[in-house]
Amino acid sequence: MIKGLRLLLLFFGIAAIPLLVAAQYSPRPEKVGTITGNVVDAHGKPVADASVMIQTSDGLHPHATRTDSNGRFEFARFETGQYDLRAYSNGVFSEWDRRVVIQTKKPTQITLRLPSSGN
Repeated sequence: MIKGLRLLLLFFGIAAIPLLVAAQYSPRPEKVGTITGNVVDAHGKPVADASVMIQTSDGLHPHATRTDSNGRFEFARFETGQYDLRAYSNGVFSEWDRRVVIQTKKPTQITLRLPSSGN
């Protein structure tokens, strides 16, 4: 009986390890925020299906998403702090928008402008 109890406790102890690790590395709800924005071309028109990249301001933890048909994008549930963002479409990159701050109170909104492709 005691051996069975030990095995049961061992099983639940091992099963709980991934949950504890995930909880340690997942940002707490009070420490997350959202960046929303849009990507526009050199004439201010929305750019659909553009790639948008985000990384921490120290160059780590890169993520990417794509704009919707209206040129909008969103990075939700990111840990508060400073991030750098850049867009790419049709062979051209926007400038880096540096040190964009994610806060918990309201979404941070930005616009990334792609330069003319020279065509």
